Amino acid sequence: MEHVDFITGQWARERPDLDVSAMGIIGRVARLYLAYQEGMQATFARFGLNAAKFDVLATLRRSGAPYRLSPGDLLKATMVASGTMTNRISRLEAEGLVLRQINPQDSRSFLIELSAEGLALIDQVVEEHVATQERLLAAMPKEERSAFKILLSRAQAAVDKSGG
Repeated sequence: MEHVDFITGQWARERPDLDVSAMGIIGRVARLYLAYQEGMQATFARFGLNAAKFDVLATLRRSGAPYRLSPGDLLKATMVASGTMTNRISRLEAEGLVLRQINPQDSRSFLIELSAEGLALIDQVVEEHVATQERLLAAMPKEERSAFKILLSRAQAAVDKSGG
């Protein structure tokens, strides 16, 4: 018996007055998230990265040439706190993966740009990342993936509408 079914079965036995079907869905999503994260973290670790560093590098890369954003734009794209972003940028800068440059439009601010080494690394890592994600979903046929994506989007919209 699958773990979530085991737990919801126990609740159904002990509290038949409760509808625990939502618990089953959320429990599965949580376990799925952890399994996906484990697989992706292993990929990042092979390159000396973690999810946080990958997130910044990938955000800069997908922003397009010259692969440069303000710290504020990085914050919006990654949804982390300002202090957290400052730490991430400092670590990546110390590793030579990003450069901090004075903003030519406003000398009181600066821009974060992928270094040549950072660009080469993220291009390599993102290929492995996509392959890892594909491997994690390999057992699910394309039609099921499409339906799953739609259902997950609806679930996210319902949470967003309810105020989370």
